[in-house]
Amino acid sequence: MLIAGPTASGKSALALALAERLGGAIVNADSMQVYGGLRVITARPSPEEEARAPHRLYGHVDAGEIYSTGRWLSDMAEVLTALAAKGRVPIVVGGTGLYFKVLTEGLASVPPIPADIRAGVRDRLARDGVAALYAELIERDPATAARLRPLDRARIARALEVMLATGRSLSEWHNESLPSLLDPNRVAKVFVTCERKELVARIERRFAAMLDQGALDEVRALAARKLNPLLPAMKAHGVPWLIRHLNGELSLAEAAEGSIMDTRRYAKRQLTWFRGQMKDWIAASPDTAVEAVVRQLKA
Repeated sequence: MLIAGPTASGKSALALALAERLGGAIVNADSMQVYGGLRVITARPSPEEEARAPHRLYGHVDAGEIYSTGRWLSDMAEVLTALAAKGRVPIVVGGTGLYFKVLTEGLASVPPIPADIRAGVRDRLARDGVAALYAELIERDPATAARLRPLDRARIARALEVMLATGRSLSEWHNESLPSLLDPNRVAKVFVTCERKELVARIERRFAAMLDQGALDEVRALAARKLNPLLPAMKAHGVPWLIRHLNGELSLAEAAEGSIMDTRRYAKRQLTWFRGQMKDWIAASPDTAVEAVVRQLKA
C-alpha cells in the first residue's frame, strides 16, 4: 500500500489509521524523516504514534550522513522481506516522489560514491559555485550535462561525482537499472491532497506546533555539531531559518515566516511532480482517503 502527497496533507494520519485497521506496519518514504535527532522539525511520527503501530526507516540515519535513494531502496528491500515473514501489510508513506518511483520502476545501479570524492565535490560547489561545476561536467559528461539545468546544484554535483568516482557517465549507468521491488499494478496507491488554502493553513498550524514541541531545541543541537551546510539534514525545511534566528540574524517570527514560505513552495513543487509522474494514482482528500484505499484493496 502506497500513500503519497504534499507535505502537511495528512498522509501520516492516514497511514496510522490504516495500520491500526489492517494490522500493518508503516514504512517511511520521506527523505528528511530518515535523519535522527530531527523528529519534530521534519514532522516525524511522535513516540505515542509509533507505539500504536510498527514504524520502519524513521530516524535511523545520522544527520552527518548523505542518505541516497539507492540506500533507501536497499533498506526498503530488507524491510519488505521482514514484514512479509511476519505477515504484516507494508504501508509506505511519504512525500519524496523519487522514492515511490524507484520502488515501482527500479533504479540505475550506480555504485556507492567514496566519501572523499563526494565531500570534495560538495566543498567545491560551496566554494566555486554551480557554474564552475557545470562547466566541468560539460567537458567530462556532455550527454548528462545537456539534460540538466545549468543551476540545478544537486543534480550537477551528483553527475560530476559519479563521473569522477566511476569514470562512467551517469547516462551510461541509467541504462543498467535495477528491478523494482513492487509491481505498481498490484498495490493500492493513493495521493492525498487538499485545496490550496487548506494546505497552507495546515502548513502554518504544523510549524507553530513544531515550535511548541521543541523544534528550536532540535535545531540548536544540530547547529552545535558544525556540520557542512550542504548536507541534506542541514537543508530540512525550517532548519536554515531557525539557525539564522539562533545566530541572532532574525527574529523568531521572521524565521517562522521564512520556514513556512519555503514549505509552501516545496508543497507546490510536490503537487506538480506527483500530478505529472503519478497519473494512475487515486487522488483523495484527507477525509476520504481511507475509503479510497479500502476500495482499491477490495477491487
